[in-house]
Amino acid sequence: MTAVAPHFDAVIHPPPRLQICGLLQAVDTMEFAAVRDAVGVSDSVLSKHVKQLEEAGYVKVGKATIASRQRTSLSLSKAGRAAFAAHVAELRRITGSLDA
Repeated sequence: MTAVAPHFDAVIHPPPRLQICGLLQAVDTMEFAAVRDAVGVSDSVLSKHVKQLEEAGYVKVGKATIASRQRTSLSLSKAGRAAFAAHVAELRRITGSLDA
């Protein structure tokens, strides 16, 4: 993996979106309901944040029918992984003086 230049990303920064990206960066894909429960928000609130991440090209939304039920899965795109890594690097840079 190549190094990512630190960059503060206003799309990722709000706490629910930061949590969503943090969860998704650790997996290939995660069910919508699992993300909702981990973040602790309602379906509508999660949908709103996912839509903003999707519009930025950071999150991919997949739909599949499993056992006659519609399932929605979420994953970080390549651009989303890079943006999240850069955002976390920038947060570390900004807060680096706290370690001293």
